[in-house]
Amino acid sequence: MNILAPQGPIAAAEKVILIDSIAIMLAIVVPTIVAIIAFAYYFRQSNSRAFYLPDFAHSGRIELVVWSIPTLTIILLGGVAWIGSHQLDPAAPVAGTGSPVRVQVVSLDWKWLFIYPDQRVATVNTLTVPVGAPLQLELTSSSVMNVFFIPQLGSMIYTMNGMVTHLNLRADQEGDTKGLSAHFSGDGFPEMMFDVHVVSPLDFPNWVEATAKSGSALTADTYKQLAEQSVETGRPTYRLPDPRLFDDIASQRIPPGPGPKLADNPAKPQPVSGAASVR
Repeated sequence: MNILAPQGPIAAAEKVILIDSIAIMLAIVVPTIVAIIAFAYYFRQSNSRAFYLPDFAHSGRIELVVWSIPTLTIILLGGVAWIGSHQLDPAAPVAGTGSPVRVQVVSLDWKWLFIYPDQRVATVNTLTVPVGAPLQLELTSSSVMNVFFIPQLGSMIYTMNGMVTHLNLRADQEGDTKGLSAHFSGDGFPEMMFDVHVVSPLDFPNWVEATAKSGSALTADTYKQLAEQSVETGRPTYRLPDPRLFDDIASQRIPPGPGPKLADNPAKPQPVSGAASVR
């Protein structure tokens, strides 16, 4: 999950913003550190050439330098961040090769559900995508607010109960990487990791065909079982009989999960069953 080893155009652009921002900040930090050392050395007590101005009160030239350099640095740094971040709007389409792949993502306690409505399959803690294809992600949460993040593909984004956020990505290299939750959501938060498999465009239909033969079907009842808080150590796969399941989850026609519960401190109130809990 090395953010400095991007595998897609969004992560690569974010890497450029990060490096440029650090370089701009170092342009003022490094000279300041050097100046501190130089002043301390030159005006040491043993230096007879150092001058002392006890009546000095103000210098317009010094004030100009002291304020103009940081101001210009902040303007430049802000411009880089502002322009770069707006160009990487998560909802903006990303060009690619082949047909776009639509994936609906639900953050559960404490696992990730990936629904492929067009392929009629679903997976838990495993995201499989074809290399080079535009990835159109629709995201929501089953209970508490969470954050979806694949460091090598870029653009972490919130998942929130009762609403849908949109994220467009693309993977440019075949291979495996990792994704994670970037927002604390309870005891199982450290285990909210998922695998990302980037396969060739020819292998993706084969994966879909094999997954569609799964003996388990993702229905409203199956989803309610998944929504119960637990840590999923396996990588279950499902057939998807109803491609509108995600819409039912996001619109809360399927009630949200209970959220994390306090099992070790009975002095604190428990969240109400069937309602979202944000802590």
